[in-house]
Amino acid sequence: MDADLDRELRQLREQATTHVVRWSLRMPIKTMLYHLTRGRIDRRPRPTLGDLPRLNSPWQDTDSGRYFGWRCRQANLRGGEAFVVEYIVCSRCAIGWVDRPYTDERYQRSGLAAAGFQALRVEHPEVTAWYAASSLMPDSKAFWAAVGTGVPGGYSSQELCRHVAHQGGVLPGWALKRLARAAGGRAA
Repeated sequence: MDADLDRELRQLREQATTHVVRWSLRMPIKTMLYHLTRGRIDRRPRPTLGDLPRLNSPWQDTDSGRYFGWRCRQANLRGGEAFVVEYIVCSRCAIGWVDRPYTDERYQRSGLAAAGFQALRVEHPEVTAWYAASSLMPDSKAFWAAVGTGVPGGYSSQELCRHVAHQGGVLPGWALKRLARAAGGRAA
């Protein structure tokens, strides 16, 4: 790794909590309509990955583009994305989940993931445990062990709580209907 890149990566890790630009498509009226009709009318915006902006900032926090209600934390370096992770926090359960962390191959093992996860924990001090939303790949156990050291929950694989799952989470439609039937309500 050249000295310039090493300096840029160190600076990017340091900026993880201080240089974050936020962007959202949330529209409170449409979200309120969704909740008032118990999900029967859903006009909430759902951006795709292509709709998400590239913000001129070292770190950005945008809507997920993959899951409704989730956020996407991204580190930008040299005109491209260096690190990306999707996350959600349930304020009722005080639990956070991360999903699909990705570090560009050129920047792996440089501490970007650890800095990104640390910044999320700092921003959400009310969260008592952090988990991974989807099952962990066998070859990623060393990664999760490294970033989960000393973190309550340790980013182990954990199912979503019913509050997050009701929003859509990462569950397929048939699983949402089963969850709604088990809860004694209507299908979402």
